[in-house]
Amino acid sequence: MKAALVYKNKTYTYDDLSKLILEWEDKIENIPAGSIVMIESSFNPDSIALLFALSQKNCIMVLCSKYSKEFIEISQPEYIISNSIITECGINNNPNKYYQKLRELKHPGLVAFSSGSTGKNKGIVHDFNHILEKFKVKGREYCTLLFLLFDHLGGINTLLYTLYNKGCAVIPDDFSVSTVLGLIEAYKVELLPTTPSFLNMMILSGEHKKHDLSSLKLITYGTEPMLESVLKVMNQDFPNIKLQQTYGLTEFGVFRSKSLSNDSLLVKIGGEGVETKIVDGTLHIKSKTAMLGYINEPNPFDEDGWMDTHDKVVPEGEYFRILGRDSDIINVGGLKVYPSEIESVIAEMEGVDDVLIYSKANKLVGNIVCARVKISEGTEAKDFHLKLKRFCRERGLSKYKIPMEVDVVSHNLYTDRFKKPRTVHDK
Repeated sequence: MKAALVYKNKTYTYDDLSKLILEWEDKIENIPAGSIVMIESSFNPDSIALLFALSQKNCIMVLCSKYSKEFIEISQPEYIISNSIITECGINNNPNKYYQKLRELKHPGLVAFSSGSTGKNKGIVHDFNHILEKFKVKGREYCTLLFLLFDHLGGINTLLYTLYNKGCAVIPDDFSVSTVLGLIEAYKVELLPTTPSFLNMMILSGEHKKHDLSSLKLITYGTEPMLESVLKVMNQDFPNIKLQQTYGLTEFGVFRSKSLSNDSLLVKIGGEGVETKIVDGTLHIKSKTAMLGYINEPNPFDEDGWMDTHDKVVPEGEYFRILGRDSDIINVGGLKVYPSEIESVIAEMEGVDDVLIYSKANKLVGNIVCARVKISEGTEAKDFHLKLKRFCRERGLSKYKIPMEVDVVSHNLYTDRFKKPRTVHDK
């Protein structure tokens, strides 16, 4: 029988998954169609089966990887399902207009939350039928590792693409480099969707040279800017694997994308029903897969359906290079600084494992550029900040782009989602 899922060294066939869905349909028999149901879980066979069972009842599914009072207050679920236990929260007698629309259409809904990197968390409501629509177009059958999380729209996209194309989804129990690469080797994984931070960690660990990764055909990366130095090493160490930059927003999902080449950061996005335009250097998107709206924020679309992504880009023909969010730009005395530009330079300095550029308020120039640097084992921390500044000058960085404050650390600079936070607090 064809494998659909691998979890904790156990293989589940498509028949096994169908049986799990039927079992969940029995368990949720008393939940009325169209109910708002929070699923508190990570990826596992039960949560995946529950997702499909609730969607068949046209329920509005709120995804949450761990308990959050804030997410409950925003989404107002009528039921919470956690560890297979169903808890009734009470009927929502005053649902928002997007919930009402889904119930009128008798469509299943999906609620995800923004990461909060640019402010408070936003509850984002999707018509689940619109999300499923794009998977009706036949894609490639891959054995895929589910790296992105259950409550991440990129994770749901990976799951649906894999199952709708009769592939196999391999679910990690943890996301250490050794575990992920061990699963790729053991189950002949062909597709790894991940983040630049994880790829950097993998390269630094050297673990990729200790495992047989010959089954890998495609590595996709997104959610944050890729450092040129990391992409260069990836291209050298994996000459037979296609490297593809992805682009997505929780408000839209993940778009079809194409990198210019393995060693290029230029990307083209689109697909059926997707339109893009650049206004004052910022990417704007219009798409059939757009969310219905925010639960707790005003609608971000203009009257023609366009949304400002707040991502600064530089066009090159049909492709463009993503510079970063406009909220990440550091304004130094009226001059704009893009963190990714400085990070790409410093990352090539000997003794640097990782670097995070951020801003700090300054009375004279508004903001100054600061760097938090993870140095390699055996690298001397004393006077490292002086060496870094000298390196930046030698590499031709303008004075206002060179970090005025350098914080040398030994800990990782990314979150538990393997993504660098742009808001840095003093230790």
